[in-house]
Amino acid sequence: MSNIDFNNNHVLSNLDSYLEDKSYIEGFRLSPVDIKIFQEIKSEPLTTLPNLYRWYKHIKSYQDEFSKHPSNHVALEKYKEIFQLNSAENNGKVEEEIDLFGSDEEEDEETLKLKEQRLAMYAQRKSQKTQIIAKSSIVLDVKPWDTDTDMNKIDDKVRSIKTEGLVWGKSQLVPLAYGIKKLQITCVVEDDKVGTDYLEEKITEFEDLVQSVDIAAFNKI
Repeated sequence: MSNIDFNNNHVLSNLDSYLEDKSYIEGFRLSPVDIKIFQEIKSEPLTTLPNLYRWYKHIKSYQDEFSKHPSNHVALEKYKEIFQLNSAENNGKVEEEIDLFGSDEEEDEETLKLKEQRLAMYAQRKSQKTQIIAKSSIVLDVKPWDTDTDMNKIDDKVRSIKTEGLVWGKSQLVPLAYGIKKLQITCVVEDDKVGTDYLEEKITEFEDLVQSVDIAAFNKI
């Protein structure tokens, strides 16, 4: 266990911010650090933390490969300043947001009315902030059973998967081995609606055509 509590709301919020423009904790592919932090988080993050939720679902899709990236000796201390604010800093941020107008014990009616008006204006401004929809571009490698498999049919079957937050893009056939070709197809997903595990599950349901599915590339848009 690390000495960073990855089940603390402040830590999870900071981790969500850190992952805003990243697909992995460090680098551009799965690493022991991703696995270590994934294992430290005891339950799936809420969709109110969209960047962390997207990252968690993506790393989860690689669980079968965890043994290839031992994380037993990963030290997370160097990330402490990024993921964990001390209590004084957190308290300061909370007070700054909530206690906007001082803390006089005795306030007259006019002052209280003014405070209520300002709080209402503050709440309205917060509610009007544009919500950014987190999206990712994913490239999937769909492998057939053999050379006799109809690859055009696989393409059609994959594109028949439709759900909110999923848009299919271009596709191509790429040589694999022994005359077999794989279907490489791109899609764009809304991270809080569609995960890689969903895509893999739905595509492998075409078991008479599809032998396996791999994530060839995953990039946050």
